[in-house]
Amino acid sequence: MNNKVNYTAIGFSVVVAFSLMLIFMYWLIKPTADAKTQKYLIYFNESVLGLNIDAPVKYRGISVGRVSKMKINPANTEQVEVLITILKTTPIKIDTKAKLTAQGITGLSYINLSMGKHSSKVLTIKNGEAYPIIQSTPSLFKEIENSFGGVSSSLTGTLQKTQQLLNETNQKQISLILKKTATILTKVDILLDEEMIESVKKSGKNIELLTSNIDKMIPNIDNFIYSSKEWETNINNSFTSIMESYVGITASMDEIKRAVASGEFNVKEITSDLVPTMNNTLLDMQDLMVKFGETLEQYDRSPSDILFKQEEINKGPGEK
Repeated sequence: MNNKVNYTAIGFSVVVAFSLMLIFMYWLIKPTADAKTQKYLIYFNESVLGLNIDAPVKYRGISVGRVSKMKINPANTEQVEVLITILKTTPIKIDTKAKLTAQGITGLSYINLSMGKHSSKVLTIKNGEAYPIIQSTPSLFKEIENSFGGVSSSLTGTLQKTQQLLNETNQKQISLILKKTATILTKVDILLDEEMIESVKKSGKNIELLTSNIDKMIPNIDNFIYSSKEWETNINNSFTSIMESYVGITASMDEIKRAVASGEFNVKEITSDLVPTMNNTLLDMQDLMVKFGETLEQYDRSPSDILFKQEEINKGPGEK
């Protein structure tokens, strides 16, 4: 009999405790007179798995309401219509966004409202709408899914193109190219043996020696050009002197012709100017012929002396 009384007391205590807990929860959830609520609609373009009725609605980490109702959008079956009830003091702006967020590892979700700009206008109800509509953004899992979907599509396209590239015909061509490449490399290896490398080194040394000789030859070429200019100047001066003498002789001959024609022929007077002029002309011609002779003699003895100046002139006794 005592056992039955004890079980009755325990059962009564459990019922009372459960009732008090429900009353306390209702007291927590029920808004007070100072904290009035406002209803908003959110349309999600993704699965709301893990989101339940009475799931919390948070604004910057603060609980401001709960989920009141969920259903498929009659106007668009690809969307889920979620009705939320939040405190009117919550600053919902026209640029506020709603996002599904997972609660740890429980598998449950809640709605997180992002902060709108302070200068933005407050979200209000529009004509034809039952409640103001908060825009939604993809959740983290949706973004990951979209990213993997894009990567999967790209990978599939790449694999298809690779399969097309590596068909039987192209594989044969690639094999042929590899064989030819191997043949070419073998021939190059044969060509580049030690003897060929030594030959290349010797050729490099010969080129270097040739370049050095050319560098040494350049000053001699400069001296030859300078000497040629000096020799040309002397020849030019000689020819100028001969030309002047020839002009003088021509004038004298004209004078002789005029004197003979007029009967004023005076040999002494006429030849007083002609003889010195002819003498100078003959001397200039003699000097010119001597210079030509010296040049030809030097060239016969040593033709390379014109560029390299290697011949040494043996001086006679007493010459410096």
